Amino acid sequence: MAVNTILLDFTVKPARFNEQEEQLIKILDNFFPHLSKVHKREMDDGGFLLLFTAFRGSFITVRSFPQGLITINIEYYKQDSEEEILSFKCITKLENELDEVFGSSKSNKFPPMRRGGINRYYPTSDERILEYDIDALVFEEKSPYQKVQIVHSRTLGNMLILDGLQNLSDRDLIYTETLMQRGKESYTGKEIVILGGGDGALLHELLKENPKHVLMFELDEVVIRACRMHMRECCGDVLDSMKGPNYEIILGDCMTSLEAMIKENKKFDYVFGDLTDVPVTPTPQNEIWDFIRLILKTSIKILKPGGKYMTHCCGAACPGAVKMFEEQLSSLGFEVDYTKATAFIPSFLEDWLFYQIWKKEKDD
Repeated sequence: MAVNTILLDFTVKPARFNEQEEQLIKILDNFFPHLSKVHKREMDDGGFLLLFTAFRGSFITVRSFPQGLITINIEYYKQDSEEEILSFKCITKLENELDEVFGSSKSNKFPPMRRGGINRYYPTSDERILEYDIDALVFEEKSPYQKVQIVHSRTLGNMLILDGLQNLSDRDLIYTETLMQRGKESYTGKEIVILGGGDGALLHELLKENPKHVLMFELDEVVIRACRMHMRECCGDVLDSMKGPNYEIILGDCMTSLEAMIKENKKFDYVFGDLTDVPVTPTPQNEIWDFIRLILKTSIKILKPGGKYMTHCCGAACPGAVKMFEEQLSSLGFEVDYTKATAFIPSFLEDWLFYQIWKKEKDD
């Protein structure tokens, strides 16, 4: 069940709305039985606002702006078993008829946006809205750190959602393989640290490469529990036990563990930063950027000579954030070099950037 919202807008010649109001009402009445105008108001900016009700609790607002724009918002409640009031074909017909009345030079329409019930909408890295074919909420729990959800998509399988952001789906093996640069990096016999990675996908794939040992530090037990139950296509059985022959999962703050390893002079071949994405902000000045800089500096300190820090960045559609991230790499207090890779991630529906970073040695 959901409240459906249909949005239409029309670019028109300014100051002609009064001439078109009667025709508008006639057309709406054809599409919405029991149409009743309940309110009309002249706005301070010179435009108008019209409010209508119609059958099955439909609520329609029509707003004219003196600059030459008319917006129409249609809301109605729909049970899952009920027939759709306005199919996309029907919306197109309504748009065409209103185009003629308004004499519009341009119009836009959108399929119904479903509000309430299971959320089907998640943003891209540059905050465009994507609608997924989600048909079930599989898991939901609020941990001390974040809201953890797993939903089911008919095309993507189960999807891990953290604080309202899409993280990983059953169809996203390419994400993990690009993060670890499978086929380009050799993990056989290597000592590895994973920071984050609570979904278990990276650990699962790395263990296929016969490493000497993998340490994984995850803060949120709820993520591990949820993925152990519902994301097994990604993580296999590695989350069933917190310790195996060549890996160990440690619950807690990864920074505490990193600082302890620095004091003990422990060194590793690879460190994976599978934590937060690079934020899209005007400047690299907030808590997340501070955390990213701290993780970079600290992680590189525990790398062996020639070791690499592997991480994800953000969507390729955010060049400003990518540029700021690369600027941070040049201001760590020591010189690093890096390569990067891009992959199209199915559940993100966009290209994503991944970095491979290493400390420059004096003779480089």
